Amino acid sequence: MTPRRTLTTTSLAGLGILALGLAGCTSTAPDGDDAGSTLERLQEDGTITLAIASERPYSWVDSSGEPTGATIAMHEAIFSALGIDNIEVEEVAWDNLIPGLNAGRWDAVSAGMSILPERCEQAAFSDPEIMYTTALAVPTGNPQGLSDLDSVAAADGVTLAVQSGAIEDGYAEELGITDVVEVDSATNGLETVQSGRADAFALTAVSLNWMTEDMDDLETTTAFVQSLDGVEQVGAGATVFRPGDTELLEAYNEELANITGDEAAYLDLVEPFGFTAENLPPADLTTEQLCSGDLS
Repeated sequence: MTPRRTLTTTSLAGLGILALGLAGCTSTAPDGDDAGSTLERLQEDGTITLAIASERPYSWVDSSGEPTGATIAMHEAIFSALGIDNIEVEEVAWDNLIPGLNAGRWDAVSAGMSILPERCEQAAFSDPEIMYTTALAVPTGNPQGLSDLDSVAAADGVTLAVQSGAIEDGYAEELGITDVVEVDSATNGLETVQSGRADAFALTAVSLNWMTEDMDDLETTTAFVQSLDGVEQVGAGATVFRPGDTELLEAYNEELANITGDEAAYLDLVEPFGFTAENLPPADLTTEQLCSGDLS
């Protein structure tokens, strides 16, 4: 059995944090505050600190140093409605997003993170915000003829890159794919395929389509919904909060419903980043259902 390898190409101290224009970390204690304190503090300060994983087109920092992306656009609208007009971000390695949140280093996670039972044990997720499918980034011409993760599992000598801690990492493990290179960002995943250290990189289709659009050496396979043990896996992303910040979460969900309940309002925010009406979560899909693992 080939051991899983971890590839880290960025040097990040401590929890892997790169601060961007941030005067200081939040002082919120992860467990000791009463339910309303975080919302009240944020409204008083007028500023919220969000952790992002720099995965386009969800959330990243543009060339001018400003945060942008579909989740950032939604958050600007939602937090402004809550009286919090200023958003500051920190770029963080994916698998440090929730640990840093619970350590009080930022106030929420803005990364389109999928709602999974094991994550729900560690943090609180908003109502579903973005539905997504999976794809593979492969060398132009797709020399290995890969179409989905099942084709990777069935092939001989194929190395797969995955983002450590991402949902595709779990898919690969469930499918018994062992020749895996774990990377700490979407950019590093693409670079791993470009350099020949992996034959494919698995990630959400909207991200790969966006990031490979102008590349000559990489292409993206047709999007697919991964099945595990005959059950199609529902990919639904949401904003992540600390478990104790219930008042903040409830206030956020109230404003989020005004967006997801209005297709035109939703598209106005996310369509510039490549998302469509297909990414709008169905009204009957709940966080409780996804946290329970009930995908029937």
